[in-house]
Amino acid sequence: MFFELIETRRSIRKFSSRPVEKEKTDRLTEAALRAPSSRDFRPWRFIVVDDPALLEQLADAKPHGAAFLKNAALGIVVCGDPTASDVWVEDCAIASTFVHLAAHDLGLGSCWIQIRKRAHSPEKTADVYIKELLDIPEALSVASIIAVGYPDEAKSGHSKQSLAYNQVFVNGFGKATP
Repeated sequence: MFFELIETRRSIRKFSSRPVEKEKTDRLTEAALRAPSSRDFRPWRFIVVDDPALLEQLADAKPHGAAFLKNAALGIVVCGDPTASDVWVEDCAIASTFVHLAAHDLGLGSCWIQIRKRAHSPEKTADVYIKELLDIPEALSVASIIAVGYPDEAKSGHSKQSLAYNQVFVNGFGKATP
């Protein structure tokens, strides 16, 4: 089941207007909370946004690569606490990956929206913009938003032939795989 899941999952940026059922939203949050974290510190916080007006505002968090969020049923804002763990970024990324895989398994589409180290405008970071919009405490950092909804586009999985096997080495960098 796992390999079928990763062979067919793709980033989805076009969503239907169909809302995501509460049971599926609950499963997505459960998946995020089940993700492994370094030393089990769990430095993440998740904000599930289903309000269309808020999703539209979040879609303006940065100039490029977030506009499709306004048509998603959900946006899961992934925050981390840098004071809780020195690897909060990695832990948030792992939890986000669990959400992506769970979404696909539930028949939903999803796409990552990078927020950390991105600008909202010349005067404001995307992180600050979202913190102000959602009343997120200053001590937290916004890592990303995961757009989730029912797909309104069909994408085939990447073929095995298209995988970058030339970037895999054995027993040292640059050593060819057998």
